[in-house]
Amino acid sequence: MNMEFIRKLPVPKELKAQFQLPEKLVAVKAARDAEIQKVFTGESSKKLLIIGPCSADREDAVLDYTSRLAKVQEKVADKLILIPRIYTNKPRTTGEGYKGMVHQPDPEKKEDMLQGLIAIRELHTRAIEQTGLTCADEMLYPENHRYLSDLLSYVAVGARSVENQQHRLTASGLDIPVGMKNPTGGDLSVMMNSMVAAQASHMFLYRGWEVKTKGNPLAHAILRGAVDPLGRTLPNYHYEDLMTLCELYAKKSLQNPAVIVDSNHSNSGKKYLEQVRICNEVLHSCRHSADINRLVKGFMVESYIEDGSQKIGEGVYGKSITDPCLGWEKSERLIYEIADQL
Repeated sequence: MNMEFIRKLPVPKELKAQFQLPEKLVAVKAARDAEIQKVFTGESSKKLLIIGPCSADREDAVLDYTSRLAKVQEKVADKLILIPRIYTNKPRTTGEGYKGMVHQPDPEKKEDMLQGLIAIRELHTRAIEQTGLTCADEMLYPENHRYLSDLLSYVAVGARSVENQQHRLTASGLDIPVGMKNPTGGDLSVMMNSMVAAQASHMFLYRGWEVKTKGNPLAHAILRGAVDPLGRTLPNYHYEDLMTLCELYAKKSLQNPAVIVDSNHSNSGKKYLEQVRICNEVLHSCRHSADINRLVKGFMVESYIEDGSQKIGEGVYGKSITDPCLGWEKSERLIYEIADQL
């Protein structure tokens, strides 16, 4: 094989023992998990807002942002559950560019996977400790999920991963909600099949073990828009798209039908300011149709302290180094706008 084996990394069990989640925070996560689960099962009428930077790049700014969210959460707790996006794994279409904190805990320094694993574990732990909010991350590498499995309350499987067998089978073994995005080409049957797989029981090879899963009844859809063969973006958050998804769910024997609408990516054409309008349009659809209102459980919003994005090394605190994000003032206003409409 054309690989250089640099060093053997600690297995998740070893890293968890070294960087343990304190018992009081275990209880915080259990309570949050139960509250979030009730949204997907329909026991709660609250909506979810999975909100935060496109990618976590530096601990101080991410924790600053998450602390701001925690203060807002107190004011909207009767309507919304805020789940901070702390995305430490970043998919790259061409393989080039910043791959996330797990690769580079400091974006301006060389890759260091050991320090990256430690950094992402410490970041997620400190977020819970300082804010009381458990967070979301992307399951880009299924075999790495166990490094954070005791910390996360929500996981997303990305558009480029959703058709992958290992992602689907690993999702079937998680006990938290797993959002399955539609693929970049927009074929909703791929997304629906991924949920069928994730909700079923499987036996497979995982981290050198033969494992058996029970199936995940909280696996659900994420609509993130698509790209046509000519590279043009095709949104899929409109009323007709949501009704189509209702019909697709009706044809499948899936538990807890649900969708999270991703307001950025191909739904906005990466025009981050459009996220406000998109959320408001979906809320209008929810008011117009009881079926859509039951199906839509919330939104994904890419948001940080400063509007837009920057290149690595420009040094603007709290500004995305990957996709452009909605700044804090606009994000805070959007959260209150959503809450007022529920």
